[in-house]
Amino acid sequence: MDRRDDDLVRASELSQYAYCARAWWLGRVMGYRSANVEAMNAGTARHRAHGRSVEGAYRLQRLALALLVLAAVVLAVALAVWLSATLGG
Repeated sequence: MDRRDDDLVRASELSQYAYCARAWWLGRVMGYRSANVEAMNAGTARHRAHGRSVEGAYRLQRLALALLVLAAVVLAVALAVWLSATLGG
């Protein structure tokens, strides 16, 4: 942790403090590491993977919307051409 991180209080720290102020103090002030570091690292990796999945879903949603707009434009142009040929011809 560098000096800038020392001044930063994360939401997880607030949660830890609310759950057990002593545990927060032992980790933050005294520098003791948690006994379940492997589980916390696995949880962090799962959260990152989930975040990537959510971002992928947002990208697909935007692509679907763009394709829907494109289809509507193509349909409108095709309808205009068909009406022009039918009524004008």
